[in-house]
Amino acid sequence: MTVTEDRLDATFTALADPTRRAMVARLARADATVNELAAPFDMSLPAISKHLKVLERCGLISRTRQAQFRPCHLEREALDSALDWIEQNRRIWTQRFDKLDAHLRDLQRPADQQEHPDTQEEVIP
Repeated sequence: MTVTEDRLDATFTALADPTRRAMVARLARADATVNELAAPFDMSLPAISKHLKVLERCGLISRTRQAQFRPCHLEREALDSALDWIEQNRRIWTQRFDKLDAHLRDLQRPADQQEHPDTQEEVIP
């Protein structure tokens, strides 16, 4: 497994948790302190810190120091990598589904049209 694949795995693992997704959504609006991120959740600060460490380890967030505060910042590049992977696979699956759809339409055509789809007899009334 490559470093990129490891980072992608870590990103999707981090985003699998609804608490961490909510934190990422909050940070998408603006940087926030740990207390600000913890406010909507009914959990201890150590539990919040564990979630933040997961997000930090996979590169989704970073923390800086401003006086006594340590605001968290969303690292959009990590999300961009996940989005690129999703888009690439979405294109592949869209193409595959389009081919399957065309094949199913071919199967539903009458037998005389399936053998020679380009040649259709003209019916003259």
